[in-house]
Formats: sequence, C-alpha cells, structure tokens
Amino acid sequence: MSKKLPLGLQDFRKIIEHDFMYIDKTEYIYRMVSRPGAYFLSRPRRFGKSITLAVLQELYSGSKELFKGLWIEDKWDWSRKHPVIRISFTSIGFQSLGLDVALNQELNNQAKALGIVLENIGNANKFKELITKLATESKVVVLIDEYDAPIINYLGKEIEKAYQNRDLLKEFYTVLKDLDAAIEFVFLTGVSKFSKVGIFSGLNNLTDLTMQSDYATMLGYTQAELESNFTEEIDAVSIQLKMTRTELLDKMRLWYNGYRFHVNSETVYNPVSINLFFNQKEFENFWFATGTPTFLINLLKQEGLYDIEHQEHAQLDFDSFDLEDLRAYGLLYQTGYLTIKSRNEFGLYILDYPNHEVKNSMYAYLLEAFGGVRKGQGLVVAVQLERAFYANDLEQVIRILQAMFKGLPHLLHEKYPEKFFHAAIHLLFKYMGLRVQSEVMMSDARADCVVETDVHVYILEFKLDKSAEVALEQIKLKKYHQAYWEKGKKVIGVGVNFSSETKNIEDWVEEELG
Repeated sequence: MSKKLPLGLQDFRKIIEHDFMYIDKTEYIYRMVSRPGAYFLSRPRRFGKSITLAVLQELYSGSKELFKGLWIEDKWDWSRKHPVIRISFTSIGFQSLGLDVALNQELNNQAKALGIVLENIGNANKFKELITKLATESKVVVLIDEYDAPIINYLGKEIEKAYQNRDLLKEFYTVLKDLDAAIEFVFLTGVSKFSKVGIFSGLNNLTDLTMQSDYATMLGYTQAELESNFTEEIDAVSIQLKMTRTELLDKMRLWYNGYRFHVNSETVYNPVSINLFFNQKEFENFWFATGTPTFLINLLKQEGLYDIEHQEHAQLDFDSFDLEDLRAYGLLYQTGYLTIKSRNEFGLYILDYPNHEVKNSMYAYLLEAFGGVRKGQGLVVAVQLERAFYANDLEQVIRILQAMFKGLPHLLHEKYPEKFFHAAIHLLFKYMGLRVQSEVMMSDARADCVVETDVHVYILEFKLDKSAEVALEQIKLKKYHQAYWEKGKKVIGVGVNFSSETKNIEDWVEEELG
C-alpha cells in the first residue's frame, strides 16, 4: 500500500510516525555530517530545506527508531548525541514582533526547552550563552532555517527594514565564529546568498554547498527517485488522464523537472509540485501559486527586462549579491525562476526557465507588467491571437493588439514607450505558444519579431513615431525574409508603427516577400 503524500509537512518525526512518504536523502546527509564543520545551502522556497534540518535534528538527537529502513540506519553511531539548537526564521514572528523582539523570544523559548537559564541581555550575547552552557555536556549542533527570511521579506517594500535586519543578523551569526570549540556542526539554509550578512565573511570555515556537484540533488526529486517512490501514484494518474506511463512521465518532466544546481548535475523536480500533482491528478502551476514574485516582477519592469531566458552570465552575476546591488538575474536564479542549463566554452553559464510550469506563469506575470493584461485574461488574449494568425487574418491580429494597448495603464509605458511596446508583443506571442524570436540575429541586422505558423512565416518590424511603410521597408532593405525561404512557407512582412502620443498601434502594412 502506498504511503500518504506529505502535503505541506516539514516535520520528519510526524512524517515517519504517521506513515507519510519520505524520499530517502540520508546518504547526502551522512556525507555532510561525516566532516563536522559549518555548512550553508541555498535553494528556492518549498524545496525541502526545512525537512532536511528536521532530519538533522532527529539524527543528532539519537532518534534511531525514525530511521528504520533508511540508508543511514546502519551507518550512523547512534550513541553519538548532541544538544541541538534549531531556529526557523520563517516561524518566529519577526513580521509582527520585529526581528529583535522575535529573536529574543525564540532564544528564551529554546533555552527553557533545553533546561537552560539565560542571564545575559541582547540576542548575540544570549545566543553565545546558550551555546556555551549547552556545550558543557557535549558539543552543540546549530541548525538555522531560512536565515535570510527577515531580509527577503522586506525587499521592494521596506528596504530600510531589510538593512536593519541584515545588521542584526550579522551580529547574531558572528557568534558562531567565536565559539568554534563549542560547536560540533552548523547548517544554515536560505533562499539567497547575501554577501554581507556575516555568515560568509564572519565564518571562515563555512562550506557553501549551493553549487557543489556532490550535493546538487540533495534537495528535490531526481527522475529515478520519482519513478521508484511514486509507482502507484504514477499508475493512478495515468488511468485518470488516459495516458500511457511513458506519456505521463514525459509530460511531467516537461512541466515540473528542470532545476539544475550544478552544470554537470542531474536535474530535479520541485517536491511541492510533484506532491500536489499526484494529489490533484492534473497539470497546474502548483509551485508558482504558493508565492507571488511581486518584488521580482517590479524589479524586472524597472530594469526593462522581459526576455530573460537563455541568457549568458558569469557565476558572480547570480551566485551572490547584497542589498546595495540587487541584481535581477541573481534573484531570479536563487529564487528558482531561472536555473542553470549549460556552460559554454568561455565559462559563461546559460540561465533559462526550468520548466513549463515556471515559464508559463512568468509569461503571465510579465505580460501583466509590460502589457497590462490581467493574469486571468492573458490566456484568452493569447488564444484569440493564435486563431487570428492561423487564419492569416492580420487585421484581427492588429485589432487584438490595439485592444491590449488600449487597456494599458498610461503610466506603465510613459517613460519607455518603445520598450513596453516591444515587450508586450513579444510576451504575448511567447504566451501564445508560437515560435517567436525577439530581435532575431541576422547577418547584418536584427528583425524585431518572427512568428511561424504551419503555413506562414510572419516577419514583424516595429517603429515608434515613424510609419508602417518605413518599418516594412527595413525588412526588405535588410533582406530579413531571405533567411526563411528554405522553409517552403509564405513569408509575410508586416510593418507596424506605434505612436507615443496615442500609446497604441497607429498604422500597419503587410506584403508577401518572395
């Protein structure tokens, strides 16, 4: 009989005792704890960080009964027990109490539970006292979950609060550096790697596992783990959706796989998407729906970034950052909206959307940001546009686009009208699912947009405050169309002029290019 799906559960003890499914990751954990020290791991939200800390807590507490049948059961010395301090910054109430008060309350609670009376004042001093007093029995294990939550929560909203919390955390984490002799093991997790929080500059012995190949699949489900642990669920959904097992697995891979944390590592699935998929037995945007990337979308809009896929980056661009330098691509990678696809001969990483779930959801958010199309209406507009293109009805295509721009808030594209004009059309075509290439590279120039259907290739050129004829003439002058002749389809040049005064498409013209 199949075990129950651990929907939203992060308590390892509860998962095991109540017969919920646990994907055995204890071999990775054993590899890590075999070398006592301080470790850090960054992963996107809802990726299994909390349950990893819960496993570590039970391991160091000597809870052998919970590990029956797991890889580590006969390899761990169960007489090896250590006092454990485990703090989850997402659950201490810093939003309502303020970080200083919330952390003070948490340390008092931890001390009380561990039978320690704290006498010092100030969170850093209390943390140091708690560790020192516990270490009289045995070296202490410190587990910190979502260390960066008090910073990330205020990005794009109350940046001063983010700075204040960063400074508080830096003082707090620096305690760990000074107590190395009292500490057996430290493990910190988070979504982002902030370079000025103290753990990276203060802890000289901190090992960052985030992009190490040996730990690239410690969180998330590999293809093998999916197929071996969810056999009954796969069979049940196959029947429900009237698909073969192979067809279902292929579609699941397209929708939910694709996260890569080392250039040479295997890709993994996001656990929350897989568990919710098997629970609901239908393809939906589960992980994306658990959190709205409002700040990220606003940052992309502010920087005019919308064509964010398949871009080249040096590792420093996305591996870490600080509050004084919030790089969009670093945030997109660390929060899971982009992932590593490959690395080229120059050592540059190619970042792209991990899967269909993330890509489609991001298109909807970006289309709303750059085109004013509400997320719920994006699919409707995309389907209408697709029908018009496949019917070769360019008049209807233009009417749909004009209607979209008519609903665009005036201030949205007041500063950069051409940028928003190009972005909205590009994203709408992407969302539509057609093969569209924005600014396709040619031998001596660039075409703004190319849309390909079963029987036509449309080459679109956009101009601002000029004329549709000028736009069409550029297509012919630069011979953009010649690159598509070998496809054996009719190639249609479409010149479009956008007016910064009316904030809409003013005129357009088409011509078959042979």
